[in-house]
Amino acid sequence: MHLLNLGDNVQVSQQRDYSMMGDDGRAAVERGLADAQWYQSPVARKRMKELMQRSDGPAIRDTVLWLGLMIAFAVAAVMLWSSWWCVPFLAAYGVLYGSASDSRWHEAGHGTAFKTRWMNTAVYQIACFMIVRNPTTWRWSHTRHHSDTIIVGRDPEIIGMRPPKLGSIALYFFGVLDLPRGLRAMVRHALGRISPDEASYTPESEHRKVFRDARIWTAIYIVVVTASIVWGSWLPVLLVGLPRMYGAWHHVLTGLTQHCGLEEDVTDHRLNSRTVYMNPISRFIYWNMNYHLEHHMYPLVPFHHLRELHDEIKHDLPPALPSIAAAYRQFVPVMFAQRADRSVCIHPQLPAPHNAEGTLNA
Repeated sequence: MHLLNLGDNVQVSQQRDYSMMGDDGRAAVERGLADAQWYQSPVARKRMKELMQRSDGPAIRDTVLWLGLMIAFAVAAVMLWSSWWCVPFLAAYGVLYGSASDSRWHEAGHGTAFKTRWMNTAVYQIACFMIVRNPTTWRWSHTRHHSDTIIVGRDPEIIGMRPPKLGSIALYFFGVLDLPRGLRAMVRHALGRISPDEASYTPESEHRKVFRDARIWTAIYIVVVTASIVWGSWLPVLLVGLPRMYGAWHHVLTGLTQHCGLEEDVTDHRLNSRTVYMNPISRFIYWNMNYHLEHHMYPLVPFHHLRELHDEIKHDLPPALPSIAAAYRQFVPVMFAQRADRSVCIHPQLPAPHNAEGTLNA
């Protein structure tokens, strides 16, 4: 890995427009970066078919554990509400609500977590409510994120913009930007309106679903807030809604490792996505998305096979980082440097080209 400075390249050195309706998005289309053909590490066809096999078992196990722990922590917090002993149980509940929901939203949205379709749909809807992301607009947003990963003006999910807004990124850890933004979008959708950016990637035929779900969510939040007011207690909103703030820190901690500091406008996920080894608890909360490069390269491989996929292709990838701390040591200095020179980025060292007969490759 080394730092890359693209110097006088006008495409990079000028201020860029990360919106979906700006000049950079149009330029990406003209340059062939939109819906481009991406590099894929070679995998034997038979092996890839094995890795793409879906199964209900691992996801049912993890979902029962996830929701079961949430219920247990919530009950403990309610029973201990009158003492400070409720705090650790609320904290644990918050991480499962405000962080684990992010990875469940993600995997169930891909339709790969479970083999059974309705199970993916059910978990996706629950997780979308917890993370306050409209099930329809975010499904299409994430589809664009995969087709145009970190392509400026095309990818609506870029967090590490250049120059990075470090203060705003820090606030993401506390959900103070995400939750209000999500609630504003919910109210806007409930009123039958959709933003221009959302309209750029969400088909008009899907707009009715957007509005329907937002109205259901708005009704739920009205009931929860009313209960807090009537009972004179913070407990209802601490269990529904506010965990999206106080439990957000883990999904931000892990999510920033995905792409920050890496290259923009390339069609090789090895240059704009990273894999980071993590401890078992973080992998459970994150649902193995620490194998993020592998996930982007082969998004139809279920979460429970990503480690096997990593072992299969790691010879063709930049070395995985050994820990979350190592990832932050890599990209945080780069993001600080980008405040003065937005052309600075990390350029991972790629292995020598490799291919073999009977493999899948782009």
